[in-house]
Amino acid sequence: MITLFVNKAASAKDDVLSGLTVALALVPEAVAFAFVAGVHPLVGLYAAFMVGLITASIGGRPGMISGATGALAVVMVALVAEHGVEYLFATVVLMGIIQITAGVLRLGKFIRMVPHPVMLGFVNGLAIVIFLSQLQTFQITTSTGETEWISGSPLWTLVGLIALTMAIIKYLPLLTRAIPSSLAAILVVSLIVIFFNMDTRTVGDIASIAGGFPEFHIPDVPFTLETLWIILPYALVLATIGLIESLLTLTLIDELTQTRGRGNKECIGQGVANSVTGMFGGMGGCAMIGQSMINVNSGGRGRLSGISAALFLLFFILVASPLIEVIPLAALVGVMFIVVIGTFEWSSFRILRKIPKTDAFVLILVSGVTVVTDLAIAVIVGVIVSALVFAWQHAKNTAVETHIDENGAKIYRLSGPLFFSSVHNFNNLFDLSNDPDEVIIDFERSRVYDHSAIEAIDNLAERYVQAGKQLHLRHLSPECRILMKKAGDLVEVNVIEDPNYRIADDKLA
Repeated sequence: MITLFVNKAASAKDDVLSGLTVALALVPEAVAFAFVAGVHPLVGLYAAFMVGLITASIGGRPGMISGATGALAVVMVALVAEHGVEYLFATVVLMGIIQITAGVLRLGKFIRMVPHPVMLGFVNGLAIVIFLSQLQTFQITTSTGETEWISGSPLWTLVGLIALTMAIIKYLPLLTRAIPSSLAAILVVSLIVIFFNMDTRTVGDIASIAGGFPEFHIPDVPFTLETLWIILPYALVLATIGLIESLLTLTLIDELTQTRGRGNKECIGQGVANSVTGMFGGMGGCAMIGQSMINVNSGGRGRLSGISAALFLLFFILVASPLIEVIPLAALVGVMFIVVIGTFEWSSFRILRKIPKTDAFVLILVSGVTVVTDLAIAVIVGVIVSALVFAWQHAKNTAVETHIDENGAKIYRLSGPLFFSSVHNFNNLFDLSNDPDEVIIDFERSRVYDHSAIEAIDNLAERYVQAGKQLHLRHLSPECRILMKKAGDLVEVNVIEDPNYRIADDKLA
């Protein structure tokens, strides 16, 4: 059963009005991303409608807005240019199937592995990307096909309208919250432009959004293995980018609303939406952080907000395109600038000197990679760098205390984690040639994490045995004892004291 509201605080009026605001902002974005992908504007608009409607209905994060995005569009452009739009539709269907599979396998939980500096870098980088994407409004294409910045009176008109939009959004809530301030700003600025017949670019200057209802259409491609090998790499990349962007946006909305979305359900919702969209001539999509921020800031909390946005968008396409096409781009740019200001984590400047240098580096790195490449690559790079830094730092924490007991045996008492990165340090802790005939290695304060550590222990045990010395290994977990091939009976088993943790090893899977 579909729950239309997240909680009692979310009202139908707020959801519907915020949905209308989001729909107005979706139009130029969907058209622009369609141009980036090299497809007709309606392909982007249909994707925004269908992906937005389905994910709002069955996804795992009420209040989050999904649709055609730039991160996906830049991947699609090569496929469309080389093979045509029909292959794109087939790829989007396969992309959805992959995302559904990820949700069924409960892979959404892996978003928890994203460290906080990576999240901050993701948010800051995305804010910069949104800001840069709006700068094209300040450019015009000359008769020779060259792009140049506008100047003079048109520039000041544009800047003035953007400033007015931002001022209304900021200060109207101090007077009333009966209507979302973003929606009020768009309406007021549009009326001013129409009443004074101001010469400024409008939505209609980008492209006409008039069209019909999307029709069911099986992608016109050969159903062969050759086709599969063409679309599979694109589908995997698109599915990965879509899920990463959606799950990170879900996490951000969770923090803003103090509620909790369901990652695996969102994976399935995104997958169903994309599979259906590909069968109806849409370019696919994922969560849109800018529009999600507009929705949340306008009071949209329930599923009805996303459903309303999608239905309003369809209404614009079918009926109201003449009205929507007169909306000045300056009003929509002003809305997005407010989103940029609200999205960017300004506190990150303050904490850069207070957090570890490695975390500060990761934060800046992810922000930069997000701007230069795309969100998915930036997050993956950030997670890998964070993991390598973690492994390097903890590799230095392995230490040993030694003493001779009353029986003349040498005791090595280990402390710290033992895993692939600390194995080299572990091997250097022992003085095999000068050790007495009886040696005891105690793992009570050392945890064994992976198979690399097991192999290191096994090899060390073999070296002691070959040297003709008696070796005892104490306080190893049951999994360690199972994997020990060469130590054999050297391992002392103490059921009461030995640890009972599991080792991450394929042989035990």
